[in-house]
Amino acid sequence: MTFGFAPPSTASLAMATGGTSRHGRLLEPAEWTAAGIPLLRNPREVVSGLHSRHSPVPSTVVLAVLGPEEQLVASASFTQRTASADGWDYRNALLSRLRRVIPHDLRRRTPVRTVVLMHCREGDELWTEDDGAWMWGLRDACTLHGLRCGAYITLTRGGWQVLGEGRGGRRPSSESRPERLGDVVTEFAPLALHAGGGATEALRRTAAR
Repeated sequence: MTFGFAPPSTASLAMATGGTSRHGRLLEPAEWTAAGIPLLRNPREVVSGLHSRHSPVPSTVVLAVLGPEEQLVASASFTQRTASADGWDYRNALLSRLRRVIPHDLRRRTPVRTVVLMHCREGDELWTEDDGAWMWGLRDACTLHGLRCGAYITLTRGGWQVLGEGRGGRRPSSESRPERLGDVVTEFAPLALHAGGGATEALRRTAAR
């Protein structure tokens, strides 16, 4: 499968020249990459585990909170059928779910838990403005809840992809039948996170088989 970002849309170009996108608040691919989002050591395990637990279909958003030892602490899923919402609205939807499943860490000087978002949607794996709005919403929701912003993952008919990293795979996909949780090996094994360096760049160039 092919990985990458779609060329800037007309709406994106309009923003660059002072116009307004249909998404008032979004993050462009370069902004997301430059934000230093921590890399997942085993993204396939995260995706497979969340897919088995939440059985997502297109329009399903899945949130996963990883603890200080990179274990899965909590997760939640919901359906967001409106694809024209502002990133602000997405932020509010995510923050609402986070408040239901995990206490905030606002009293801590630095975040100790990380939030990963998996968006099951139609289309291909390339970045869209809607993805940019979800990225903006995820980053802002994490800040307001005292959590660290983690990876943004898309799940489509072609498979899954961690946007901004170039890592993905064909299974599971939005059309896959969820495996039983007991069949997902090491679903709750520690998932190491890395923030940068030469290893980061090597991982960004590596696609999971």
